[in-house]
Amino acid sequence: MRSVRSMKDPDGELLIPPGALVVLIGAAGSGKSTFAASRFPGESILSSDALRARLGAGENDQTVTRAAFALLHRLLDGRLASGRPTVVDATNVTIRARASLLKIAHRHGAPAVAVILELPVDLVVSRNAARAERVVPEGAVRRQIAELGRAGDDQLRHEGFAIVRRLRSAADVAAIRVLISDRR
Repeated sequence: MRSVRSMKDPDGELLIPPGALVVLIGAAGSGKSTFAASRFPGESILSSDALRARLGAGENDQTVTRAAFALLHRLLDGRLASGRPTVVDATNVTIRARASLLKIAHRHGAPAVAVILELPVDLVVSRNAARAERVVPEGAVRRQIAELGRAGDDQLRHEGFAIVRRLRSAADVAAIRVLISDRR
């Protein structure tokens, strides 16, 4: 992996190294897509929902999930091979989901950044229920939240993330400023 300077991001800032993989981690309804769209250039975001919509009958079409993730991994591989920073917008709450992304990053020497949206359970459940489309069953959201609870910062660093940033409230999400380094 490319060396990442050991630095503590100032509170309220998240410094993204050049050519990094940014993995958004959070349950359905936690605000990952909104966060990505408001902080990163659109062309840098690979969204599992958008790829399901592209390949199937919409963002909820679970019949194309395997194909959508295969395409996401191919696109990620190409972007990281050319040194372009890339954001993966999917739940990524399991070690297995993250491992496949980290393997691609490692192959290209790209530093990996974990951004965990660990908002209060009631907020996430209510946001998910209020969606006009893509409402995920509450039981599934609660399982994702439970899985997320097993992903501590030390665990994520052990998996291979160079930077781990956990956002625990809507205020944390609103306040964070993302700075993407273009220096190589």
